[in-house]
Amino acid sequence: MSPNGSDRSPRRPMRRKLLQAMTAGLVLATATGCTYKDFPRLGMPTPTTEEAPRILSLWQGSWAAALAVGVLVWGLILWSAIFHRRSRTKVEVPPQTRYNMPIEALYTVVPIIIISVLFYFTARDETKLLDLSKKPDVTVNVVGFQWSWGFNYIENVPGSTGDAKTDKNLDAVPQRFKNDFPVNAGGVYDVGTPGTRNPQTNNPGPTLWLPKGKTVRFVLTSRDVIHSFWVVPFLMKQDVIPGHTNAFQVTPNQEGTFLGKCAELCGVDHSRMLFNVKVVSPERYQQHLKDLAKKGQTGYVPAGIAQTSHEKNRETNNL
Repeated sequence: MSPNGSDRSPRRPMRRKLLQAMTAGLVLATATGCTYKDFPRLGMPTPTTEEAPRILSLWQGSWAAALAVGVLVWGLILWSAIFHRRSRTKVEVPPQTRYNMPIEALYTVVPIIIISVLFYFTARDETKLLDLSKKPDVTVNVVGFQWSWGFNYIENVPGSTGDAKTDKNLDAVPQRFKNDFPVNAGGVYDVGTPGTRNPQTNNPGPTLWLPKGKTVRFVLTSRDVIHSFWVVPFLMKQDVIPGHTNAFQVTPNQEGTFLGKCAELCGVDHSRMLFNVKVVSPERYQQHLKDLAKKGQTGYVPAGIAQTSHEKNRETNNL
């Protein structure tokens, strides 16, 4: 019986709230549309390149480390709350420990070890993912601009004359990338607007075509501000910086049409900087290049802002 004459226990509202919270958590966990096959990826999409599983593995390892630390911290919190509560010990103020060198050393050394391990695996995988020592089968100059994308296919396409190594529109591309360009690559291009749509899926943005099973090098240049080139199921993105050229390579291993977007806030219409990536057979890819040439889309669109002096010096030192 409570002091006011009611037999209602004050613990019941708390229990009811706890039950409601647990129910809400269960609903959130089961209403995301994920299956048991999706759960091990921890929110990542299905990888569609040979390099993407390395990124997924790093993501899963980071989550495992975070979960282990979380379980330890939660366990210590619960242990302290249960076994050192005031009602149990009947002590107003428990004994105070001002200095404990072993514990202080422990909570200093352990975080350093955790960060060092994460840094090692991150640096190892980043070095592997950004390695450009292998000559690519296909090179695409991705041009970011407000508010869409252009794609220069550095290829020797029938019906297109010229040379990518000397083309003025590609002056922003460093010489170290041009060394791997095909000889007499007249090339073709495709360029979009925010209103462009993929004819098959009706998804907004221009469509970048890639051949399955071929190593593709993306050479990233910008005409105005910093953008970020992100093909979602590739699990890889990289900044597109004016005056500084970035590049990375992937080998698509699954055909289909995938979504891409700018992952860097680049201005008022940033959300409209979408594009599509269509991975097809090598034969169909070559036919697409020929189709672009027949449409008159030969040569290259301007790649972007000229390299800064600092970038030119860096390129000279790396040649």
